[in-house]
Amino acid sequence: MNEAEVKARAFAMPLTSPAYPPGPYRFVDREFMIITYRTDPDKLRAIVPEPLEVDAPLVKYEFIRMPDSTGFGDYTETGQVIPVRFRGRKGGYSHCMFLNDEPPIAGGRELWAATMGYKHKVADAAAIRASLAAPNFLLKIIPHVDGTTRICELVEYYLEDVTLKGAWTGPAAISLTPHALAPVAELPVLEVVSAVHLICDLTLGLGKVAYDYLQPSTKREAAPKRATAGVA
Repeated sequence: MNEAEVKARAFAMPLTSPAYPPGPYRFVDREFMIITYRTDPDKLRAIVPEPLEVDAPLVKYEFIRMPDSTGFGDYTETGQVIPVRFRGRKGGYSHCMFLNDEPPIAGGRELWAATMGYKHKVADAAAIRASLAAPNFLLKIIPHVDGTTRICELVEYYLEDVTLKGAWTGPAAISLTPHALAPVAELPVLEVVSAVHLICDLTLGLGKVAYDYLQPSTKREAAPKRATAGVA
């Protein structure tokens, strides 16, 4: 394989059998159960990286079922998303996510880096659509071959071409157990604020660098404005 072929085929590792395919990544009947709870504001601020700002002392604990996705297959995901602001815009910072499928774990790292009353009451569809259209943020860290930091970026991405099929709200309860390898209990549950169960189709959009921690501050520029992704 010559150098040109290496460059042409280089997408993910390993070269001849990548851990995940190129996008776009389309999800059909993606199902969410999201419990929003109030937590300790000091512990929250200690976790959220600047220049993101904590919007309120809230955490969204998400349970996501993905039975049909292009490139990633059938899998389940759970974890914490923190409501934040970035340069005046509201979004969500993915603090920690746990998956049971290797391709989306690898893709998520390299590309983007409870109980609830079932369908208790129809939720506000407009509010759900607005939350799905908001930007999402991840902290991407990739080491150099010598172990130093080669990439340290705040990545911004969106859910695109969203079709909301149903959304419900209801009473909820959640308890987090301390675990050395899944430190979700470090953001303790003080009060459950809301819960929503929704089903939708969507495309997981590729990201862009919103903030580069390794660039001198004089070279950092405001992120360009982006058109709002379609949500039906």
